[in-house]
Amino acid sequence: IFLRTVLLLVSSADGVADVVLTCTLVEEGGGLGGMGGGHFTRTPATLILRDVAVGPDESLEELTPFVPPSIPDPDLLLFEAEVSSPEIPNANVLLHADCNEQEVMCELSSYSPRGLEENSDRVFFMVSLSVDEVDFSTALILETLKVEKDESTLMQSKLGLPLSQSGTLLTDLIFVVFTHIKSVSAPLRSDVLLNCGFKQQDTPLAQEVGIEWRLQHRGKGRKVLEMKRAARTEETSNNYYSVCLVDGERAGSSINAAQVVGEGNASLTLTTLKVGDEGTYICTVSLGPFHSQQVIQLRIIQPPDVSLSVEKLVLKSSSSQKLSCHSSKYYPLDSHVSNCVLRYSYWWILGFLIITVLFFYQVMG
Repeated sequence: IFLRTVLLLVSSADGVADVVLTCTLVEEGGGLGGMGGGHFTRTPATLILRDVAVGPDESLEELTPFVPPSIPDPDLLLFEAEVSSPEIPNANVLLHADCNEQEVMCELSSYSPRGLEENSDRVFFMVSLSVDEVDFSTALILETLKVEKDESTLMQSKLGLPLSQSGTLLTDLIFVVFTHIKSVSAPLRSDVLLNCGFKQQDTPLAQEVGIEWRLQHRGKGRKVLEMKRAARTEETSNNYYSVCLVDGERAGSSINAAQVVGEGNASLTLTTLKVGDEGTYICTVSLGPFHSQQVIQLRIIQPPDVSLSVEKLVLKSSSSQKLSCHSSKYYPLDSHVSNCVLRYSYWWILGFLIITVLFFYQVMG
């Protein structure tokens, strides 16, 4: 569950800006590294995104500089993240959300990469960002930066992590998974593209890349497609090369392996949509021990076939006529479809024509 976020904009160097978000730190059990048990605690937190790319047509003159607390407070949760590389796609949505009165959702939680040693000094956090009524949904993985500790170094009271001199938890953005379209509607028997992408630092986190698309609908789930890219060693020359394996369990599902590796484009194509394709699609991207995901809703729609009870209607002065329209072959089945029944008589039509002629005669006169 996300909580409402207050958004502030703050200026920085030319071409970039800092964005400050009011977020919620969600912890399971007794805090960072605590045991679970289904109990979650929520603590107010602040996320400072440093060096967000700003377009050339954006003005930074009206933005207020961010000023950290004059006296660092170890009880405050201030996460500071450098986000210039990799960049957050469509971050301009965050820049304008407050002015557009749009609700921004921000949630932080501790994150444990698969296979990382428990006694490792590396600490990670997951950030989930989305903007209400806008196709913007992004997951960030942050890694805390090393802080040289001395006698004057403050420790964050809740997380037990060293703070910078300004009282913030210094982190670096290392992995981004995003989607530009959170919900898609498409008719039966059509094709659809479900958007999903990822970015990482210039130095790859790992050579192994994995993409998995799953479908969840009405309490049931199944795998739609899976792609794995692994590094192999040539036995004769000991040279490294990569192999991409794509397994599409849903007929007509596909992903462009070259775009996954070269551009970070993990979008899924589905052809000839059926009713069974409707539901919640989960795009999971894995880079070595790191993984994150995005969720896209797919709705199947089908306009009804409409027919009339008769093709030709003959008006007779002696009796009224009945004209009915019928609809069928529509989806979803719980859609509201109204059948209309019209009854006309000769004298009703004649009276309507006389009134219409008199009206135009008065207007033109």
